[in-house]
Amino acid sequence: MYVLDDKDRALLAELQRDSRQTVQQLAAAVGLSATPCWKRVKDMEVAGVIRESVGLALCVLAEVNLTQHTENTVREFERAVAACPQIVSCHSTTGAADYTIMVLVEDIKSYEAFLHDTAFKLPGVTHIRSSVVLKEVKAAAGVPIAGTARAARPARKARRAR
Repeated sequence: MYVLDDKDRALLAELQRDSRQTVQQLAAAVGLSATPCWKRVKDMEVAGVIRESVGLALCVLAEVNLTQHTENTVREFERAVAACPQIVSCHSTTGAADYTIMVLVEDIKSYEAFLHDTAFKLPGVTHIRSSVVLKEVKAAAGVPIAGTARAARPARKARRAR
């Protein structure tokens, strides 16, 4: 198990703020020289810390419905969601839910506390339907580039010689 110290936490915070920083920029931001900074980042990558071990083991996808869809209610709800660190993504959707949010917390007790202390108090919320993520099957960090990601096509049948 990888134990995070203050410098590791500072590096993680900087990487989340801007993951495109050079090693020199990261090092300067956290008070390290470049070589130890690079080594810490590599060690955290190898240990899986950067991807999964920051203490947020539970991912929940929640469908949220609002009481009304006035401009003011929507604006207040979206502003409150943007300010909530546990909500890592929020999408306005069609269908049964008005919004779908992704929530990252430590465990199920933390999610219950999040629901009662935060989610149910968001402006305009009338209903929340939660789904706990059992396993992440795919999480692409990038976006498809036009012309490079082609759908798998069935192989052409060989023509018979006549």
